[in-house]
Amino acid sequence: MPEPKAFTNANKPTWCPGCGNHAMFLALQRALAELGWEKHEFAMFWGIGCHGNGADFYDVQGFHALHGRALPPAAAYALTRPDQRVIVEMGDGDGYGLGLGHFVHACRRNVSMTVIAHNNQIYGLTTGQASPTTDHLMPTVSTPKGVLEDPINPIGLALAEGATFVARGFAGDIPHLTALYVEALSHDGFALVDVFQPCVTWNKVNTFSWFRERVFKLEETDWVASDRVKAFELSLSTFHELTCAPDTCRIPIGVYYRVEGKPTYEAATPAAAEPGWKHALEPRDVSAIMAKL
Repeated sequence: MPEPKAFTNANKPTWCPGCGNHAMFLALQRALAELGWEKHEFAMFWGIGCHGNGADFYDVQGFHALHGRALPPAAAYALTRPDQRVIVEMGDGDGYGLGLGHFVHACRRNVSMTVIAHNNQIYGLTTGQASPTTDHLMPTVSTPKGVLEDPINPIGLALAEGATFVARGFAGDIPHLTALYVEALSHDGFALVDVFQPCVTWNKVNTFSWFRERVFKLEETDWVASDRVKAFELSLSTFHELTCAPDTCRIPIGVYYRVEGKPTYEAATPAAAEPGWKHALEPRDVSAIMAKL
């Protein structure tokens, strides 16, 4: 069984000291080691953002995509290599902004992959602009008088569009986050783990201490993660105003919803049943095509 450090290389992570990405990085290493996965058994995909720097620190096979575009190549890989597991890491600005359309379609197709969303509610890499999940009325460098729109609800979106595993984590609790990753990675279908990952440099509101005063674990309640409608209603409780007090603003973390047995997109696609990579192909002479370019 591999050790957690087997999935990292010699590069030292360059995230800001105290950034939630460090905790998420460690939690995923621990989850992969706990599952006993070998590096040749899965592939990782990243978008653009602070989370994407992880592509420099993991020692695994993977692909660093364009901004908002981690899901399309990941879905293609899942379709053509059904023998492999697929992990996607994306940010709230990256995956829920420019990449939101890809997110919706991956959910409704139930592509077999685990999507880990680094949700720091800000554009951290580009110095603190408002992201799609920034709280209503929160001042940022791009919205000095406060964000006018309500934040999007990624948990609700995933549920509405057919994701078969939907969870939320908090980077301030590594053991709990590791356990969520293990459950998501073990799921056959589209799994989302949206992680509140405080940005210590640009988001001075949604801090580690702010979340610690408000989060509670669903598994410590009587919650049953099999009712999609109730899970959607629960997702609405994650909206919070800047002024919400700890005693009235409670944010659930854990598994919101899980359903097993729904066919994956790959299972319904004949091409995935007998992928071309299994067969030796005759070489083709493309010199005439290249000469016209």
